[in-house]
This record gives sequence, C-alpha cells and structure tokens, in this order.
Amino acid sequence: MVTGASKGIGREYALQLAALGYNVLMVASGREELEATAAEVAASQPSVWVKHLVKDLASPTAAEEMFAYTEAEGIKIDILINNAGIFSFCDILSTPIERIQRMIYLHDITSTLMCRLYAADMITRGGGRILNMSSFSIWMPYPGLSLYSASKAYIKSFSVAFSKEVESQGVSVTAVCPAGIATDLYGLSPKLQRFGVKTGILMTPKSCARRSLNGMFRGQRCKVPDWWFRLFIPICQLVRGPLMRWLRNFTMQFQK
Repeated sequence: MVTGASKGIGREYALQLAALGYNVLMVASGREELEATAAEVAASQPSVWVKHLVKDLASPTAAEEMFAYTEAEGIKIDILINNAGIFSFCDILSTPIERIQRMIYLHDITSTLMCRLYAADMITRGGGRILNMSSFSIWMPYPGLSLYSASKAYIKSFSVAFSKEVESQGVSVTAVCPAGIATDLYGLSPKLQRFGVKTGILMTPKSCARRSLNGMFRGQRCKVPDWWFRLFIPICQLVRGPLMRWLRNFTMQFQK
C-alpha cells in the first residue's frame, strides 16, 4: 500500500514496487490524478494487480477505516508506505487551526495507527515492511516550519523506536528523511524544480524513491537519501542568533 500515491514520490513508489513484481494498492485524496496514475502504473506492469482508493487520510478515524476496507476486500499488506503529506511554511499564529489539525492527523495520528494496525497483521503472517516519510526539516526547526518539522520529527522518533519493538517479530520499520525534492509539495514552479535538480539542491522523486526503498529493504531504521545531504545536518543545527534573525526576516515573504 502506498498513500499519497497520485504524484511525486508516491507515484514513484508505486511504479518501482510494481516493477519489482508487487501488487499495489494506491491511496490518495484526489480522484482524477489518482485514477490517471493508477492507470499508468498498471500499464507499466501488466502482470501485477493495481488497485486504487480515493481516501482523505487527514482525519482521526482514517487509519481504522483503511484497515476495515482492506480486511473487507481481503487485501493483505506486506509493505506499507505512509507517504501522504501536507507542507506548511507559516508561523503558528498565522496558521489556520484546521490546517494544524489536518497536518497532525495525517502525519502523526494516521501514520501511527496505520503502523499499529498493519504491523500486528503482518506479524500474524510472518512479517512485513513499513516505510514512514519523515523529513530533513527535523534538523531545521526554523520559524515558519515549526508545525511541519515537529510533525515530521515525531514520525522519525516514533519509527526508530517502533522498529526496535517489532523487529524481532519480523517487521522492519524505516523512517526516510529526504531534503528538497522536485515535487509540487513546496509550491515551486516547474522551472525552479528543474533548476534545483540541475544544481543538486533538489533530488528527483525517482531517485528519492529508489534510495528510500533500498534503505527499507536493507532494514535501515533511518534513511537520509543521498549521502551529501547528511553533511549539512550539523550545519543546519548551528543556525542561530543573528543568522536566524536574518533568515526569518528574509523568509517572511514566502510564508503563506
């Protein structure tokens, strides 16, 4: 199962898993994009089974509803990829309460409960794999990113600890912490996305998905795709004082 599967990294997860011979259940909230992407994945690998479900996962009961659906349909999940996400770059006091709730529901509550429900089922069948999408921003708790980075920091912390609880029972759990990816998540224009990829600032969704799946199959608890991004983690944590104030003043124009 791949959530947020209609575009970006989720689309690549679905394509690459299908290429490996896995049947794929694709879940996303937008019907037209999801139907088109599911058709693309099915056409790329006619020998595998591809099913799609339109579902908004940003609610307190979404995980239980998803599990009830797969049980009713007789679908057993061997690989769960919690990829669905919402990006927000905005001070908390300027962020609508509904956006705060939806992000926490989607990133934290739904992902946690999906892990709880599907890991238990995986164990009864001998094991499985879970991949949860965190973010490089967990090392960048900057103004404007307080909500997003905190929700993603929870995912990383939860995934690493949960992996230690279930690894002896045959379930691996991997948190992926990608830096900038050339997708529509951040609201960047196609031109800026191409520039970012060309200069190495952004990674393509295809590369991110491939590296993330490799980390999952190797049983890594935390994966930062592309080694050179790891070099910037200490630098990100050192940003403070006058530099932080300058960064805040400069980035205020991009908040929305």
